[in-house]
Amino acid sequence: MAIETPTAASPPAKPVALQQRAEKIDDVTRALPHALGPEKSLLSSMLQDPQEYIGVAIEEKLTAEHFYVPAHSALFGFLIELFESGQEVELVSLVQRLLDRGLLDRVGGPAAITDLYTYAPSPGHFRHHLQLVKDKYVLRSIIQHSNEAIAEAYDAPDEVASLLDTVEQRILAIREGAETNKAPTLRQTVEEVMDQFQALLSGERGAQGLSTGFEELDRMSNGMKPGDMFVVAARPSMGKTSLMMNIVEHVCMDLGKPSMVFSCEMSSVQLVQRLVFARSRFALSQLSRGYSPGRQDLIRIRRAASEIMETRLFIDDTAGISINELRAKARRKKRDEDIQFIAIDYLQLMKSRTRQAENSREREIAEISAGIKGLAKELGIPILILAQLNRGPESRTGKSLGVPRMSDLRESGAIEQDADMVGLLYRTAYYAESEEEKESEAGKAELVLAKNRNGETGHVPLTFIDDLMRFESGAPARDLEE
Repeated sequence: MAIETPTAASPPAKPVALQQRAEKIDDVTRALPHALGPEKSLLSSMLQDPQEYIGVAIEEKLTAEHFYVPAHSALFGFLIELFESGQEVELVSLVQRLLDRGLLDRVGGPAAITDLYTYAPSPGHFRHHLQLVKDKYVLRSIIQHSNEAIAEAYDAPDEVASLLDTVEQRILAIREGAETNKAPTLRQTVEEVMDQFQALLSGERGAQGLSTGFEELDRMSNGMKPGDMFVVAARPSMGKTSLMMNIVEHVCMDLGKPSMVFSCEMSSVQLVQRLVFARSRFALSQLSRGYSPGRQDLIRIRRAASEIMETRLFIDDTAGISINELRAKARRKKRDEDIQFIAIDYLQLMKSRTRQAENSREREIAEISAGIKGLAKELGIPILILAQLNRGPESRTGKSLGVPRMSDLRESGAIEQDADMVGLLYRTAYYAESEEEKESEAGKAELVLAKNRNGETGHVPLTFIDDLMRFESGAPARDLEE
C-alpha cells in the first residue's frame, strides 16, 4: 500500500534557451520524421505473405495512421479490409479490386504496387521495420501536439490548468498508444459483445464488472463495469466513507485489483485505521471504555495490518484537489501501476479552476462530474465517487422522513446525468425520535439504487455495524429471524 504525497514541479526551462532553440529550428525547414524504406518493406512483406504478416501487423496494432506516405496508408487500410473480410490478397485480383473501388490512383497505380511487391525485404526484419515506422509516427505525433500546445498557449493564456491537463492527456495518449485504439471497427465491437454474452452464458465471473462485495447490489448492477461512474450519495453521518472503504477493501484485498483512493476529507491515516480495524473486526471505541485487547484480538489486528501492507492500494489525501490534478495523478498511476478501480471522497470538496467555474458553483460541480465520467471512460475503469445530499430527506414527514431521492443531489443535476449508477444511502435509526425506536431500527441501512443505466433499480438492504464502521450484505439478523 502506498500513500501519495504531492511532488514539487520541475523548474521551467530558461526563456533564453527556449528562444535560441526555436530560432535554430526556424532556420531550417524540415520534413516530418518518416521511414520510407521500412514502410515499403512492411507493405512488400504483407503483399507476398498476407496470412503471416498482415496478422502480425494487426497483433502489433499497426494502423493506417502510422504510415507517412498517403499511398502507403491507403494501401495498408485496403489490405486490412480484405484480410478481415476473409478475401484472398493476391497481386492481380488486388489491382482489379482497387480499380473497381476507384482506389488505384490513390495508392500510386499498378506500377507502385508492382514496385512494392518486388521490393524483396528480408522477412526476418519485419518486426524491426514495424517498430521503426511506429517510432516515426510517435515523433510526428509529438511534433503535432507540441505545435497545437504552443498555439493554444498563445490563444488561451488564462486557462493554464485546463490547458496543462489537455496537453498531458495528449502526451500520455501517445505513450500508451491510446489514439490508435480509440475507434474499434464495428466488427471488433460486435465480436466483443458476443464474447461477453458467451461468457455470461457460461457463468464466468470475469464476464461481470468488479464486484462490490454486496451480493444484492452486485446482482442488480452486474458489477461495476469499465468506464462506469458510480455515485453513492447521502446526508452527513450516514456512513458514505465507510461504505466506500468497504468496497475498496473488497476490490483491493479480496479481488486483488490495484486501486486508488482520493480522499478530500479524511487523512490517509484515518482511512487506513478504518481499514485495519474493520477488517480485523475490532471496535477501536472499546479502548476508550477500558477494554484491553486479548491475544486473539491482537493476532487479528496484526494479520489485517500485514494483509493491507501487501496490497496495491494507493491513497492521495490532497485537500481540495482540482479535477485537473486528480485526472493527471490518476493517469500516471494507471500508466505506472495499472490501477483497476478509483474511489473519491467526495465530489463537493473538489475544485475546478476554469474561469467559467469561478462565478458559478453549479457550473463548477458540472465540470467536476463531467471530468470524472470522462476519466472513467479514458482509463477504462470504474470510478466510485461519494456525493452530499441537500436537506430534502429531513424535510419529509411520515414514512418518507429521511428517505433520499435523486433530486436531493446538491448543487447540480449534472451528477445525475453523468452517472451510470446512483445509490442513495440512509439509515432509519438516524431519524428515530425515541430511544425505543432507535433500538429497534439499530443497524438497519438501505442503499436505494435510484439509477442504473444497464440494469434494474430498487432497494439494497444492508446492515451497519456502528462500532466497526462497516456495512454488510442483507438486513440485520434479528429482522431476518422475525
